[in-house]
Amino acid sequence: MLDDIKSEMEGKHMNLIEKRKSSKTIYDGKIVRLEKDTALLPDGREATREVVRHPGGVGVVALDEDGFVYLVRQFRYPFMKETLEIPAGKLDKGEDPKEAGARELMEETGLTAGNMELLGSFYASPGFCDEEISVFLATDLEKGEATPDDGEFLTCEKFALDRLTEMAAEGELKDAKTVIGILMTKNKLL
Repeated sequence: MLDDIKSEMEGKHMNLIEKRKSSKTIYDGKIVRLEKDTALLPDGREATREVVRHPGGVGVVALDEDGFVYLVRQFRYPFMKETLEIPAGKLDKGEDPKEAGARELMEETGLTAGNMELLGSFYASPGFCDEEISVFLATDLEKGEATPDDGEFLTCEKFALDRLTEMAAEGELKDAKTVIGILMTKNKLL
């Protein structure tokens, strides 16, 4: 039955491309820009698309030689609560993601990494936002002094990777880049 459905679907390739007909900037802020577009759908009809434009971001899973990962705890205003996250931040215009990851790791934790390896990237919320986040695994860590951005308040904590994997599976970690980064790291080390 499933093979029949799959075979039928393969024979009916549908054009899924939407084309931008017009675009208007609604808001242009420090971090994001909101655009309201008119798009031409594959069937010829028009639809409104609201798109948040974002410069992209990075996240860093900082793993020490004992199997501990460094996270930051900070207050997230949209949810009015503290979250536990891997060190992360947005890309500056034209910035290399690996360099941004090293910068954010140092600023938020005081750590520098002898090795930064790209684990992968993902779309944060593709239904309305073009943010792509690259996740790095940082190893060969050296401790230094954290230098958070002005107005950035956080604490640094460390957890065993196995415990974080459990926390991700149990829904204790709510931040997507953190869950993805932890699972990518665990998968790489298997």
